[in-house]
Amino acid sequence: MWDRLLTNCNVATMDPTTPGSFGAIEDASIGIQDGRIVQVGRRIDLAGYRARSVERLDGAWITPGLIDCHTHLVFGGDRAAEFEQRLGGASYEEIARAGGGILSTVKATRLASRDDLVAAARPRLEALMRGGVTTVEIKSGYGLDTATELKMLEAARQLGETAPVRVVPTLLALHALPPEYRGDRRGFVELAIEDMIPAAAETGLATAVDAFCEGIGFTPDEVRALFAAAEEHGLRVKLHAEQLSNLDGAALAAEHKALSADHLEHADEAGVEAMARAGMVAVLLPGAFYALGETRKPPIALLRKHAVPIAVATDLNPGTSPVLSPTLMLGMACTLFGLTPEEALLGMTRHAAKALGLEDEIGTIAPGKAADLCVWRVNRPAELCYWIGHPGPERRIVAGKDA
Repeated sequence: MWDRLLTNCNVATMDPTTPGSFGAIEDASIGIQDGRIVQVGRRIDLAGYRARSVERLDGAWITPGLIDCHTHLVFGGDRAAEFEQRLGGASYEEIARAGGGILSTVKATRLASRDDLVAAARPRLEALMRGGVTTVEIKSGYGLDTATELKMLEAARQLGETAPVRVVPTLLALHALPPEYRGDRRGFVELAIEDMIPAAAETGLATAVDAFCEGIGFTPDEVRALFAAAEEHGLRVKLHAEQLSNLDGAALAAEHKALSADHLEHADEAGVEAMARAGMVAVLLPGAFYALGETRKPPIALLRKHAVPIAVATDLNPGTSPVLSPTLMLGMACTLFGLTPEEALLGMTRHAAKALGLEDEIGTIAPGKAADLCVWRVNRPAELCYWIGHPGPERRIVAGKDA
């Protein structure tokens, strides 16, 4: 006997083995046992199964729980003043070079205790959950010293332990150069390689390592050395690449079999081809594109041509993407970047799971997968992209339980 049977519903499985748009099964049922999906199919075909709890959902649509695969959710302070500066004509680069940007958040984050960081992040996390998120990646990167980076990762872990959501922690080891290393880039890169990565690996606080490969960030050679260290410690890698310029970051990430390259507005065909060969995911961040007033879009046609899976994420951060709505990102991925609604929803389900290395666990509704689901009162799945800033699902289910 199953624990739970959801019936009289429509299911967007997002499973490539289920034919049709969205992998849809109408008039369907889902069987759940021990937090996992044991069966999904037409209601008539599952009519003979018994469950301790049978729930009629009367035409609702069920999707996999949304996965936000790129966030900077834990940080101190805010940067609303910089928002005003950008509206006054200052560029992201100008603000950063004047000591603002990431470094202003670093100062506030260093001063905050772990409990302070958790308390500040919790409302942001709750907003994502209300929007349908059941898994969230949380990067560090606003410490720029080992103690604060670990403090951020500890805060991320605490959030996952105290809220009904899966948290995937990432050490963003090379994000910006801290003031105390302004004349010693090499020394800071060595700190990241020789201290931050071993500490994050030994404590189990991170599952992956990230970097910002950009003219105002870190060079390809610096990132290459960082990635080699991550691999030595058994950590996967991912990269902020080609956001403001093309430094061949996508190809660099592909050399190291990265999980993903993220942003990609300036990626070229060589980089996209390299990603395809490496089996990587392209993570698109329409919130940052919008907030920064960018005009150069990611190369969607090239990503499609080379069959690179496309994920979509909020990039929730205090400076360049203060976004709290995953459904808004679904809509923006369509209206700003030209994705179809199915591509956008794949970007926050199946492809987002792959961007985290969790495609065998979450991201589709299929037997054996974790029962992380969202129940939506819509007439068709495309409405999740059509309604701008759709408020979220009727309910979330995480590991088979209402959350």
